[in-house]
Amino acid sequence: MEEAEILRRLKNRFPQAVQETLVSLGMDVAIINKEALFEVMEFLKAKPQDYAMLLDLTCVDYLGEEPRFEMVYHLFSLSSNRRLRIKARLSEKDLKIASLTPLWKNANWLEREVYDLFGVEFIGHPDLRRIFMYDGFEGYPLRKDYPLRLRQPRLKFRK
Repeated sequence: MEEAEILRRLKNRFPQAVQETLVSLGMDVAIINKEALFEVMEFLKAKPQDYAMLLDLTCVDYLGEEPRFEMVYHLFSLSSNRRLRIKARLSEKDLKIASLTPLWKNANWLEREVYDLFGVEFIGHPDLRRIFMYDGFEGYPLRKDYPLRLRQPRLKFRK
C-alpha cells in the first residue's frame, strides 16, 4: 500500500524524530522518538492535519527487549476520516514520557491507567495517581514479569 500523505508530512516536518513509517493492516503508523512526542502530537492535532481525536493510548511490554516498553497512541481525523497510530519506545531505566493532557482532556484517565498498570510516568500530568489499584498495591500488574501468584498487602476494613 502506498505511503499516506500524513506520513510524508511527518517525516518532512520532523526528520530527526521520525524513526520509521509504515502501513499496518490498513492503518498509517509512525514510530517516533519519545522526546518529540508532544511536539509531534501538537502538529498532528492542528489544521490541516486535523487529528482532533485521541481515541486511545496504551502501553506494550516487550520483556527481554531494550527498550522494553512501547507507548501506542491512536488518533482519528474527523475531516479526513482517517486513523493514525503513533508509537514511541521507552527504556525500563527511563520510564517517562510527556503527558498529552494539555492537548486532549481524555488523555488524563488514559495516562493514569497506563501509570497504574505499567508504571509509566507522564511528565506534566495534572493528577498522576492510581486509578484501578488501591494505594497500597505493590507493582504493576500488566507487566510481563509481574508474579502471577503475588500476594498483595491486605487492606484494613473501614467501618
